[in-house]
Amino acid sequence: MNKLPSELRYAASHEWLKLLGDGTALVGITDYAQSALGDITYVQLPAVGTELAAGAGFGVVESVKAASDLYAPVGGVVVEVNPALDAAPETVNSDPYEAGWMLKLRLANPSEADALNDAAAYEKLTQ
Repeated sequence: MNKLPSELRYAASHEWLKLLGDGTALVGITDYAQSALGDITYVQLPAVGTELAAGAGFGVVESVKAASDLYAPVGGVVVEVNPALDAAPETVNSDPYEAGWMLKLRLANPSEADALNDAAAYEKLTQ
């Protein structure tokens, strides 16, 4: 089974959220999602400054198998995107929870994270 970091929150659409404690959070896709997609060849991310609502599409990840939309697990403003993914999108495959993060959000409403799944609930969704 996939190893799920317990400190993260998980959306049913297979994105994770890591609260950083300063009103911001990192967002990426889960190990389950990257495994289902296969070898990732391209990641399209929004521009810094983009405002996202919870559940809104924020980009696309393309693999040898398919293209898949990405959805914001919470609302906020994009304050940073992971520049390493332009040159090395496969980082999402090899390290989805650390080096493969996709964007950093300044949270509009930090309590939205409470509505996301914890690791145990997300694991049940993916079985």
